[in-house]
Amino acid sequence: MTTPARPPLDPLTAATVTIAWVIFANKPFYPLYVWWLTSSGVEASLWTLLSAPFFLAIPFIARRSPLAARMALPLVGTIDTLFEAKLFGTGSGTELFLAPCIMLVALSFYAEEKWWQRGLAFFIFCAFVAAYDRLGTALHVWSDGDLSALLNLNAFAVASLMAFIALRWPGSARRG
Repeated sequence: MTTPARPPLDPLTAATVTIAWVIFANKPFYPLYVWWLTSSGVEASLWTLLSAPFFLAIPFIARRSPLAARMALPLVGTIDTLFEAKLFGTGSGTELFLAPCIMLVALSFYAEEKWWQRGLAFFIFCAFVAAYDRLGTALHVWSDGDLSALLNLNAFAVASLMAFIALRWPGSARRG
């Protein structure tokens, strides 16, 4: 007896799942990049792995609720970004990861879901405003040279993620 094949995910949800897998797969490498570039703060950077299970959950959520998965990716990304901004400090450039979160919101919704899209965009913007210049001292003290290396790493990572999102997205996706 064979089990029936699952229907494919809609184009926007499939793109969301791809991005979630890419982020999840890259999470373990971030502490290695930090170690390579700064040779300090590796213990602090291991805390970034806490969000990995949340990114991993998104592909599984997608099968039950595509909308929930498409909302979860920028939400998890926003919370992860704010945590890492506190962990590394604003000089590290981790807040730049809010840009791909907003980009995901801009691309991840169908016309009939515009209120979910607008609400999520508003939430992410409010999170940025609430955190901007208010996170206080970083949880790990970095030298100026280390912060410069982290800023370069994070700026490159953000640009790479945004380019990948743009290349992966289905364009003007339509249902059905």
